[in-house]
Amino acid sequence: MPAQWTGELIGEMHLKGITAKQLAAKVGWHEKYLSAVMNGHKEPKGAEKKLRAALERLVKGD
Repeated sequence: MPAQWTGELIGEMHLKGITAKQLAAKVGWHEKYLSAVMNGHKEPKGAEKKLRAALERLVKGD
């Protein structure tokens, strides 16, 4: 079962027009690995913090 934060993050991505491909590139992960994390199949330490920070950088254009 995916963590609640993953659903929130996907919603934020949708609202801000950020794709999973863009987010994966920003954190340096393969798209399939990002998918596994977002779907609750992998739970790397610090993933939520890392992904939220990457999303924020993408929104700001960094």
